[in-house]
Amino acid sequence: MPSSTSVRLSVAQLTVQPDPGDTAALRESCERIRALMREAHEAGARLLHLPEGALSCPSKRIMSKAGPATVGPADWDRADWTTLAEGLRAIADLAGELRLWTVVGSLHPLTPPRRPHLSLYVIGGDGALVTRYDERMLSNTKVSHMYTPGSAPVTFSVDGVRFGCAMGMEATFPEVFLEYERLDVDCVLFSTHGPGTPVNNGPFALQAQALAAANSYWVSYAGTAQDAPNAPSGIISPDGDWLTRCPPQPVSAITTADLDLTAENQGRPWRRVARSGLYARYQAPDDPRSANRAQC
Repeated sequence: MPSSTSVRLSVAQLTVQPDPGDTAALRESCERIRALMREAHEAGARLLHLPEGALSCPSKRIMSKAGPATVGPADWDRADWTTLAEGLRAIADLAGELRLWTVVGSLHPLTPPRRPHLSLYVIGGDGALVTRYDERMLSNTKVSHMYTPGSAPVTFSVDGVRFGCAMGMEATFPEVFLEYERLDVDCVLFSTHGPGTPVNNGPFALQAQALAAANSYWVSYAGTAQDAPNAPSGIISPDGDWLTRCPPQPVSAITTADLDLTAENQGRPWRRVARSGLYARYQAPDDPRSANRAQC
């Protein structure tokens, strides 16, 4: 049991901007994020979780060197890296002022000609960058034309409560979430842009519920305001139930819940025992001479 038995977590949805070269839009995103940070602080949250690309979520067609009619290699020279960096610093400064841990999605540049990472920055309550998670299981378009994949899971602790990070389409890869179970996390922060089609009933949100129940930990689901009518942001319990959700309208919002670590869940330790080779002790070979064998 960690030293703290409860952590108050806020999860957000907001409109993400598709053009990292649009300076005015980047500044608007930064101010919207800072407004949500103040809301989370007023709600008593210790940590605010934001979606994939909260500062900028580049469109594959806007970024294509071949023009919007053709999806091709991204032109990263068009990104306003200076304004992105300024926005991240402003968010970090406010996190330190509010004593609010903040997990925010943005781009992380690498030395050209390497493509950037699509990342989650983890900013501590003192305003310092604690760690960064880079999306690993990229879509075909992302890995072919846009980003460099990450290579490792990331965990961090707030008041003794252990968090892991996932993003993008990684809810479709159960092994990512099982890895975090093995790393003893209490909650996975899953940031996504979502599938983006209102007719699909939010498969990433449904998968997040299943993964929370299968691994017996909380999952915080942070999506975009554009996808909220389909799958609003929210927090899922270790039983796979929604504790709270943002409104299902395309508006910026937060919702807040306490993660209570005192409730015991027998499923997680039992699954660990079951995976340890338990069943091999009971799997004696059948005796072919047995008269009671079932006949096919």
